[in-house]
Amino acid sequence: MKKKNLSKRAFRHKESNCTIISDKESAIEKAISSIKYHRRQLEKYIKEHPRFFYSLEPVPVDNGPKVVMLMAEASAKADVGPMAAVAGVLADLAVEAMVSDGCKVAVVENGGEVYAVSNQPVDIALAAGDAPLSKEMGFRLKKFPLGVATSSGLYSHALSFGDAEAVTVFAVDAGVADAAATAVANLIKGDDVRGVIRQGIDRALSIDGVKGVFILYRGVVGKAGQVPELIKVNPQK
Repeated sequence: MKKKNLSKRAFRHKESNCTIISDKESAIEKAISSIKYHRRQLEKYIKEHPRFFYSLEPVPVDNGPKVVMLMAEASAKADVGPMAAVAGVLADLAVEAMVSDGCKVAVVENGGEVYAVSNQPVDIALAAGDAPLSKEMGFRLKKFPLGVATSSGLYSHALSFGDAEAVTVFAVDAGVADAAATAVANLIKGDDVRGVIRQGIDRALSIDGVKGVFILYRGVVGKAGQVPELIKVNPQK
């Protein structure tokens, strides 16, 4: 983002490692408070309901804190465990708090998952370890609100049963994108590279709330749906 009068702050709290961008400093404070608050709510819930933390399948929740309800909803759509949506949902709630403060630009990146509401384009890089294209290409987001999440079977600290360099999902919010990226990345494995990518694309677009998907597997790219403009973020000149 090249326009002036924007503030950017790095923030880390336990497992949440965030970058927050806004046109209002007070909105950044709101985002930080939101992340801390909802993490506390989640931790308290997990102590009383440990299955919510460990399950690799959706866990029905009849009553719980907002962060828990949103995680359960997103994970049910993608048919994965609730914790697959945690980073994205925390980003969603932080942006919600920022927008309520009256800002025009609210961007939260939490461990690679992004939720953005903005009146100007937002550029994000594709991060996939040492894979080709990683941190050299990215996406220019122009339509908001938008959630973006990337899952990798090779370079991520998060659990994945697949071997993709990167699965990036664009969705109605970061919680859905986060859960969907995990679900799709789990499928990306095997020697039929193009067939596997096609299967991943079909799976992604079948998930309620997913707008588009970009898959990088063994150097082959597949994309479908509403994928933002691809850009160079680190051109060698």
